[in-house]
Amino acid sequence: MTRQLPFPQPDPTAPPPGYAELRATCPVAKVTTAEGMPAWLVTSYDAAAAVLSDARFGMAPAGMDSTGNDTLFQDGATHTRLRRLVTKAFTPRAIEALRPLIEERAAELVDAMIARGRTADLVEDLATPLSIAVISELLGVTLADRALFQELADRVNAGDGTAWHEFGAYSAKLIAAKRDEPGEDLLSRLIEVRDDDNGRLDDNELIGMVATLVLAGYQTARNAICVAAIQLIEEGPRPLDEVIDRLGGIIGNPMPRWAHEDVEIAGTLIAKGDQVHVKLEAANQDPNRKALPHMSFGRGAHHCLGASLARVEIDAALRTLAAKLPGLRLATPVTEIPWSALSATDRGPESVPVTW
Repeated sequence: MTRQLPFPQPDPTAPPPGYAELRATCPVAKVTTAEGMPAWLVTSYDAAAAVLSDARFGMAPAGMDSTGNDTLFQDGATHTRLRRLVTKAFTPRAIEALRPLIEERAAELVDAMIARGRTADLVEDLATPLSIAVISELLGVTLADRALFQELADRVNAGDGTAWHEFGAYSAKLIAAKRDEPGEDLLSRLIEVRDDDNGRLDDNELIGMVATLVLAGYQTARNAICVAAIQLIEEGPRPLDEVIDRLGGIIGNPMPRWAHEDVEIAGTLIAKGDQVHVKLEAANQDPNRKALPHMSFGRGAHHCLGASLARVEIDAALRTLAAKLPGLRLATPVTEIPWSALSATDRGPESVPVTW
């Protein structure tokens, strides 16, 4: 039997119940996507790790040289080159240097919530402004431009085609300004980084990197903060790794993969050209996983480059809420919180009303 995506999900903060059934009986199953396309659904830990770590599964369909852009969502040598250059600037030390600023901004936002009264929306009042502030700081966006930058980022994340052109034009202007006056931000480092074998990032690639950071960093971080905060309110404080473990797949999943040749996964033959969807929330919940590490940030060549930054943001938000608002509680049941699904790989609460 071929099943239809997406599966029913009564509790938006927990995996669809159907994943557990498939994981136990058919961890690589035939499904039909929301767009009506045939695909494979992967729900077990071992099968998910195998797909995400195997270079025979690509971001682009079989027979295509690339995904048609200059972002990190590429395959093969193109991706390897871009990732190597970006990693030279996106170092753990550089991210850790942002921690004091992130913690300070989180504290300011929660203090502002308290000053306004006894109710707030964690999406609007904490997660969104904290996430956009971090991305803006990374890219060196001036305070004067941050409202425009957020507007463009929101429209790009919502799939607004016109916004892509405006965002590209703004990014090109920002890159030009950083060339003239480099700063201490990530974008300035990306402009300056050089690799003896691969030269530098050209302007189109730099624009692609800005887009990658916004697509993978802004909205995903915002959603992660919100869902982690719901966990904090409902279940109390817990270790950060446990929080992130349970976030895997709830706020988003890896982009679909395409088999570039015939591959057998968990005893099932996936044919060249087939589309594959990996569900991290199902993989992380696999009883056979035992003590193996979570895959909330992916696995393999496309493991999330911003994992360390996301950890800092989530940690800062949760610690600040726990310290300053110990009586924090949801103002509406979890099941009544409105959620949006911008795509098969990105979803989160539209609002999280709270009181204290």
